Amino acid sequence: MKKSALPDPFEEARVNKGYGEMDDQNDPVTMILGLKDVRKCAHNWKTFQSGAEPGRIVIPSEVNIRDTRQIPFEVDPPEHKDFRALVDPWFKRPLEADYSATLTQQINDIVDEMLTKDSIEVVEGFSLRLQSRALTLLLNIPYEESETWISWGTHVFRSEGEALDGDKANILYDYIDEKITKAIENPGDDLYSMLLAATVNGKKLTREEVKGVMILTFAGGRDTVINAITNSIAYLAEHPESLNRLLNEPEITGRAVEELIRYFSPLTQMGRVVTEDTQVCEHAIKEDSRISLCWASANRDAKVFENPNDVVLDRKINPHVAFGFSHHNCLGATHARQIMNILLKTLAKKVKSIDIIDYKENIEELGEFNRKVGYNSLTVKFNGR
Repeated sequence: MKKSALPDPFEEARVNKGYGEMDDQNDPVTMILGLKDVRKCAHNWKTFQSGAEPGRIVIPSEVNIRDTRQIPFEVDPPEHKDFRALVDPWFKRPLEADYSATLTQQINDIVDEMLTKDSIEVVEGFSLRLQSRALTLLLNIPYEESETWISWGTHVFRSEGEALDGDKANILYDYIDEKITKAIENPGDDLYSMLLAATVNGKKLTREEVKGVMILTFAGGRDTVINAITNSIAYLAEHPESLNRLLNEPEITGRAVEELIRYFSPLTQMGRVVTEDTQVCEHAIKEDSRISLCWASANRDAKVFENPNDVVLDRKINPHVAFGFSHHNCLGATHARQIMNILLKTLAKKVKSIDIIDYKENIEELGEFNRKVGYNSLTVKFNGR
C-alpha cells in the first residue's frame, strides 16, 4: 500500500450494521456510517441538534475546555439562518478577484521558497504556514499576524500526546478577547469589526457571540486545511503523473479538489445530540445521547461512489459530504476550495516531482476503529520543472 493511502476502517461496520460505537470521555457516541443515513440525520435538526451544551457536538468533546458557543456552528434553525445570513457574504469573499490574486501570490511565494530547499517538513513548514497566511485574508487583517498563529503549532486545542489541552485553548481565547477589545476601541475593515457593527434580528451581537464566531473561524479551518494540504502533497509525491495531468488538463482542477477532499475527508466526523428516543439503522438511540455524522465513512460508501477507495481526479459524480451537509455545511468551504484549487495549479506549474524522505502517520483512535487522518510529520523534497 502506498504511503499516501488512507484506508477505510469503517467498511465492514458500514456494510453490516450501518453504525459503529465509541466512547468519548464517558459520553458515548453512535457513529452513523452510510452516506444516505448521514445526510438524513444531518438534515433532521429537530431530532439531532447542534444547539446543545457548547462543545458537546465536537468529537472529542470540548465541554471541559470551553463554554462559549461557536456561531453559527452550534445554533439550530431558525436562529441559525439569521446568523448564517450575516456571515455568509464575508466567507464568500475568496471568490473575489483581489482576494484570489493575493492568495495566489502567497501560495506562489511559499512554493518558490520550498523549491530552494533540500528538504521540508510539510506539516509545520508548509501547510501550517500556508493556512495561517491565507487566514489573514479571510479575517482581512495584516499578513504579519500569521506569525503569531504559526507559533501556536498545528493544533488549537491539542498538544502532543493530549486529546485536549485547556491551557492551550486559553491562549486562543485570550488572543481573541484582546482583538475584540482593540476592534471596539478602534474599528477597522476586519472581521472582528464587521461582527461588532452587525445586527441580527435588530439586535447587535454580544461580545460573547462575536467571540463564538471568531473561535469557530480559527479552530474550524485549521487542522482540516492542514490535513488537506499535507495529504494532497503526499498523494502527488506518489503520483507524479497527476501533476502532469493537472498541468496539461487544467480544466479538471475543480473536480480534482473535490475528489481529494472526498478521499482524505480532513474532518472524520461531527456530533449531534439526540432530543428524543429514536432509531438509526435499526439501532435504538436514547434522548440526550450523541450520534456522530461520520463524513469519512460516508465518503467511501460503495452504494454511492464507484471505486470509492481510489482517487479518481476527474470523478464526475461526487456528492461527498467532506464539508458537511444541509444547513450546517462548512462556513469556510469557499476559502478552503480556493486554497486547494490555487495550490494544485501552482504545484502542477512549478513542481515536476516530490520525493518523500520520511513520515509519521497521524492515527485517530475511535473506539473500534483506527483511522489515519493524515500525518504528524511529512518530510519531502520538491523538484522543480
